[in-house]
Amino acid sequence: MILYIKKTNIILSTGMTVLVSQVNRLRKMNKPLVGVGCASTGDTSAALSAYCAAAGIPSIVFLPANKISMAQLVQPIANGAFVLSMDTDFDGCMKLIREITSELPIYLANSLNSLRLEGQKTAAIEILQQFDWEVPDWVIIPGGNLGNIYAFYKGFKMCEELGLVDRIPRLVCAQAANANPLYLNYKSGWKNFTPVKATTTFASAIQIGDPVSIDRAVYALKNSDGIVEEATEEELMDEMAAADATGMFVCPHTGVALVALRKLRERGVIGRSDRTVVVSTAHGLKFSQAKIDYHSKAIEGMGCKFANPPVEVKAEYGAVMDVLTKYLSNVS
Repeated sequence: MILYIKKTNIILSTGMTVLVSQVNRLRKMNKPLVGVGCASTGDTSAALSAYCAAAGIPSIVFLPANKISMAQLVQPIANGAFVLSMDTDFDGCMKLIREITSELPIYLANSLNSLRLEGQKTAAIEILQQFDWEVPDWVIIPGGNLGNIYAFYKGFKMCEELGLVDRIPRLVCAQAANANPLYLNYKSGWKNFTPVKATTTFASAIQIGDPVSIDRAVYALKNSDGIVEEATEEELMDEMAAADATGMFVCPHTGVALVALRKLRERGVIGRSDRTVVVSTAHGLKFSQAKIDYHSKAIEGMGCKFANPPVEVKAEYGAVMDVLTKYLSNVS
């Protein structure tokens, strides 16, 4: 199996570039838009606030209080966004922003907006370009609000229709078990979708129980012979740590996608010679506290089997020699 990890903060950036550019055009046409708003679990607000700052457009962000990392919170703040921290989860923020933008001249920037998806689909085109237009067999994407899974499908399908490729990859949506409404829908044979109450997960950006792009995601998966897989908290943290040990330093959401890869590979669904792209949605530095807790074995009920805590040793030649000798005998 050939594995290719695709870093994709660019997904949010390309989607938001298209959207903010359109808002900028509308404002120059004197349309009554005072700003752009979004509900976010982190990265959407970072992209929105950055591009709005560059364009001189006010940005408004609804964030769930105490449910995202400080590194995610500081980005929209630093970019000058008007940030509302709310005592609800992402689904509650999403409900409120939809109500607010229907009453105030604020442009909605979440993936309900088709402009976001038009920009995000270019990530699929970029993957094909980097593969020299040879289609990968699989693309695995972490799923929360589910706009990305449809955007990837849209980009791959467009390239097929244009004759640039002769097929599209099979798509896999990976969800955290604590926020898995699409997985449950898939396991039921795509029967009636039922939202869930998402509970706390280290993969906080996909802690979404009522995704707004559910219908488009199901369409994309059905038309790409797609699969939905899930990861428990221990699985995703162990997989993240295993990836980090190879030099990647990924986010927990990438850990979710890597768990899906491992499970599908173990079941023989993904073959030994299949070329597989795993979408990595954020940098590990945004989740440094989760990594610290993991390697300190400070997460209650979690074995943290790949933990690598520092070894405390006296600043003495003999003590250091003893520790290093023991270490080298284990790694040689």
